[in-house]
Amino acid sequence: MSKATEKQETTEFPTFDAAKAAEQFRTIAERNAEQTRETFERMRSGAEDTRKAFEASFESARNAGDELVRKSIAAVRTGTEVNLAQFDALMGAKSLTEVMELQTGYLRKQMELATEQAKDFQTFSQKTATQVSKPVKDAFDKAFNQVSA
Repeated sequence: MSKATEKQETTEFPTFDAAKAAEQFRTIAERNAEQTRETFERMRSGAEDTRKAFEASFESARNAGDELVRKSIAAVRTGTEVNLAQFDALMGAKSLTEVMELQTGYLRKQMELATEQAKDFQTFSQKTATQVSKPVKDAFDKAFNQVSA
């Protein structure tokens, strides 16, 4: 057989259906739009949660600052009262021995008061640091868990 007599094979290409292609593009576009809306909503919600967390943190910090000022004023007032009482006692002392006893008692009382106030301020500072950072920490934990999920 010669090559001319061999049957030539033809390849058929599928027909292009524009309506079917348009429907597939529309489906893909709608799916992408929905995913974009969901992503945007999660981001918006996360941003809103973060904003609220920072506001709560700032409010806690403001309240803590106010409380710290009140505690400081109370400490100064107590110190002033103790100093004035010591001055009055020293003015009424009759001897050098009595002055020494009053002064020794005063110094011991001042050290006890300073230690008590330092412990109070330390406890308050630790509690405040936890309260101020908690809203932001919780918001970041929530956002991290949402992203992880």
